[in-house]
Amino acid sequence: MTDRRYVLAIDQGTTSTRAILFDHAGAPVCLARREFRQYYPRDGWVEHDPEEIWQSALDVTRSALDQAGARADQVEAIGIANQRETTVVWERANGHPVHNAIVWQDRRTARRCAELVEDGHGETVRAKTGLVIDPYFSATKVAWLLDNVDGARGRAERGELAFGTIDSFLLWRLTGGRRHATDATNASRTMLFNIHRQDWDDELLALFGIPRTMLPEVCDSSADFGVADATLFGAAVPVTGVAGDQQAATFGQACFEPGMIKSTYGTGCFALLNTGARAVASRNRLLTTLAYRLDGAPVYALEGSIFVAGAAVSWLRDKVGLIARADETEALAAAAAGSSGVYLVPAFVGLGAPHWDPHARGAVVGLTLDSGRAEIVRAALEAVAYQTRDLMEAMAADGAAAPVSLRVDGGMAVNDWAMQFLADILGLPVERPTVTETTALGAACLAGLRTGFYPSVEAIAAQWRCERMFNPAMARDERDRRYAGWLAAVERVRSH
Repeated sequence: MTDRRYVLAIDQGTTSTRAILFDHAGAPVCLARREFRQYYPRDGWVEHDPEEIWQSALDVTRSALDQAGARADQVEAIGIANQRETTVVWERANGHPVHNAIVWQDRRTARRCAELVEDGHGETVRAKTGLVIDPYFSATKVAWLLDNVDGARGRAERGELAFGTIDSFLLWRLTGGRRHATDATNASRTMLFNIHRQDWDDELLALFGIPRTMLPEVCDSSADFGVADATLFGAAVPVTGVAGDQQAATFGQACFEPGMIKSTYGTGCFALLNTGARAVASRNRLLTTLAYRLDGAPVYALEGSIFVAGAAVSWLRDKVGLIARADETEALAAAAAGSSGVYLVPAFVGLGAPHWDPHARGAVVGLTLDSGRAEIVRAALEAVAYQTRDLMEAMAADGAAAPVSLRVDGGMAVNDWAMQFLADILGLPVERPTVTETTALGAACLAGLRTGFYPSVEAIAAQWRCERMFNPAMARDERDRRYAGWLAAVERVRSH
C-alpha cells in the first residue's frame, strides 16, 4: 500500500464504463473497464438500463482502486465524463429510473423533430442552443418519456421526477441524492439550454413541454459537485469535474487555443474546433456548443457529430461476421485493392453532420465480382476518414481558420492504417497523443484543476505529448477523386 495521491476519472461511454487513476503527471496508473448491454426494442430505438450503468461505474471504480493497491482516501477528486444526450428520468424520492435511458443514437422522436422544423422552430432553437432540431439531443427524448410513461407528466409537474444526462444520474447516486447537478457542456447538449445566457431557457421548456423543476443545477466543468458517499468506496471523495465525453476529450487533448481541433473515434466520431470566447453560428449545419466553462467563462466550439465510426467495425464483427476481432481490420485494409471503388456509408442510425438525415440508411456501394472481405473492411475504415473530411469542409465553409494539425483519440486512433488514410484524405497532419485515453484524462484534469492537483490549464497543456504524427502522402487529385466518390455514395442513401 502506497501513499501516492491520484485523481480518478469515471468515463461512462456508450458501450462500456471505464475508471482510470491518473497521477500528477497526467499519466494513467491503472484502468478498469466493464461493458454493459445495449437494448434495441424497435427499429431505430436504442436504450440502456441506468441501473446497469450505475453498477458498472461502481464496479470499475472499485476495481481500479484494487489494481493500484490504493485506498479511496488517496483519491483527491473524482471527475466524470459521460456519453452525452442520453436521457434518464428518475424518481426524486428513491432515485429509481422510471424507464430505461434513451440513448443519444435513438431515433424514436424523428417524426416529432420533423414537425417542429415544419412549424418553423428550427431557427429559434439554433439561435438559442447552437443545435439543429434532431432526435440526437435530449429535449424530445424527455418529452417522449413524459408522454409515454404512465403518470410521468403529472408526476413531473408535481416536482416528483428529475431529469438528467448520465453525468447527473451518476452524480445523484454518488452523493446519495444530495446533488442534482450537471455541467455547462452537458447542459448545452439538451436543446433546452441557452448557450449565450448560460441558463435553461423558458421558451424552449415551453416548446418541448418540460417542467423546469425537473432540471439539474448547471455548474462550471470544474466545480464542487458534491461528495461521493464514504459507504461506496471506503472514504468520502469530492466530485470536482464533469464534462460530456467529447468536451472532456477536447480538454484532455489540451485544445485550449482558438483554432485547435481534436477528433475522437469511438462508437461515433466527434470533431471539436475551439472558437474561444466567440460562439460561431454555423451556416453549414455544424453545431455551436460549449468546449468547457471555467470560472463562469464559457469557451465555445464548432462541433461535427458523426453517429457511426467504430460502430461500423462492431457491425462487421458482430452482425456480418467478416472479422473476429477489431484489430484484424488494419491488416485486411492494407491487403485490399487500393482503388476498388467500394464505399460503405454507415448510416445505420441516419446521418449526422453536416447532413442531419435521420431517415438515411446504410449501404455498401461499388461492389464488383472482385470485391471481397478485405475491400468491405477497408471501406468501413475509409468511411471514418471521409466523414471527418465532411466535417472539415463544413468548418472551412463556416470561415474557420485552417488548422495546423488534427489531434486524434479514441479506440480507432490506435489503428495506424486508418490514421494514415485519415491524414491522406484530409491533407493534414494527424497527431496521436501518448495518452490516448483523453476523455478520461480530460475529466481527471477538470477535477484536479479544482483541487490544485493540476495547478493550471497551462500546466496541463505542457504535459501533452505526441506519440506519433501521420503526415499526408496522397496526391491532391487522388484525394479529391476518392472523396468525390464518397459524396456520390452518400447521395444514394439520402432520404430525400
